[in-house]
Amino acid sequence: MSQKQIRNFAIIAHVDHGKSTLSDRLLELTKTISKEKMQEQFLDQNPISRERGITIKLAPVRMTYAPPSPVSSPSGRGKAEEDEFFILNLIDTPGHVDFSYEVSRTLAACEGA
Repeated sequence: MSQKQIRNFAIIAHVDHGKSTLSDRLLELTKTISKEKMQEQFLDQNPISRERGITIKLAPVRMTYAPPSPVSSPSGRGKAEEDEFFILNLIDTPGHVDFSYEVSRTLAACEGA
């Protein structure tokens, strides 16, 4: 696998701006989690996060994404080959200011990757 096929990113925004909802949609789109097992704020597995309805701890996840054809290939050969895919390393972060240390840790992780 080529480095060109790896994407490391974090979703960072204010509280209640849809970070975890966007993460859920990406999990669904990439078929990382089946529809049967999917639940709202899937990455918020902490019971306190679920109870309060906010992300408290960062949540990393790795997804595999195969783009639909026709899409430009990361190799620059035009259309994507059938065996080409991307590894998406996502970190969902808290938005509440009280948990900003988690965001700082996330930025350091993405920068160092």
